[in-house]
Amino acid sequence: MTEAVPNKKTCNLMQQGYRPGKCLVATGNKRRLGCEATLRFRDGEWQRMITSMHLSRPENYFSIYQSGCNLSCRKCHSWYFSKEATGQWLSPKDILQTAKNYEKQVTLMEPRDRSTAWHAHESCHCCGACILTGERSPRCPGVLGAEDITISSQGFGPARNIVGFTGGDLTCRSDFYAHCARLIKENTSLWVLIETNGYGLTPENLDLLEESSADSFWLDIKAEDNERHRWLTGCDNQWILQLPEEMLKRDFVVEVLSLYIPEVVEAEELGRIAGRLAAVDVSIPFTILAFFPEYQMKDSRTPTVEEMVCAYENAKNAGLTHVRLGNLGVFAKAEEDYRFMEARVDRDAY
Repeated sequence: MTEAVPNKKTCNLMQQGYRPGKCLVATGNKRRLGCEATLRFRDGEWQRMITSMHLSRPENYFSIYQSGCNLSCRKCHSWYFSKEATGQWLSPKDILQTAKNYEKQVTLMEPRDRSTAWHAHESCHCCGACILTGERSPRCPGVLGAEDITISSQGFGPARNIVGFTGGDLTCRSDFYAHCARLIKENTSLWVLIETNGYGLTPENLDLLEESSADSFWLDIKAEDNERHRWLTGCDNQWILQLPEEMLKRDFVVEVLSLYIPEVVEAEELGRIAGRLAAVDVSIPFTILAFFPEYQMKDSRTPTVEEMVCAYENAKNAGLTHVRLGNLGVFAKAEEDYRFMEARVDRDAY
């Protein structure tokens, strides 16, 4: 299989003085750069390869799943489209039209400071009990009525006024995202969120996204230790660790997530990530997700409930005020697991 090599003429990161990402994407019997295989400028406009678009749960917003990525994560659960070129070519105008169509389905209008995946949990747990049984579940937030709940391919929940770019990440070419954000913000009442690994968000790219009126970031910090980050993704993390502060300086809404990966990124390291966030702003929402085996880490185990709770306690002890555990079904499988959490974790944190 032949492989492309990034160079300063074609790589936007190298032009800005940064190292290129681990960005090769499979296209037939070749491996091409993600910014060439899944992003192009044709007929005077940007086009991005999009795998799918739909109302996602439990985020409860419209998600645009992108093919192609600038990292090569060993544990990627989207590898079959993030590291393989697949989908259809869409322009920012095409994406605007889908956003307009989605806006007609919105049942929950959120203010800008709640334009995150984190805040979805505060209005609905997506259990569908109010529709299926006519009664709320015991843990229902009690915010919405049954008339606010819709059914989508991933289940029950509201449709919030947010459109999110997810899946593969090519924010190293932020001009595409800026164009999309500008059109969406000028023509709809939707907030624009970008789910990102952070690798492409240089100061210059952040400034461009700020100018385009993008609203929020869901930043996935893979590891605090640089060597672990390099092992997991193929790239360094020095700039990524500075991003929460840089994002808040530019008035973006920010949330952070990290995976608990046994024997790779565990409670102590997650506590250090939380400490870095708390040093910037103790109110930054931080989600600790349970790892499940996928891609090149299918032989790795999942974390236990005790390990997840320890990570939660470390994050809280680091000073963060908004910490949540995610992927409960991965680590909480029995009644005693929930009793263990109830005794140690805030009720709204899982």
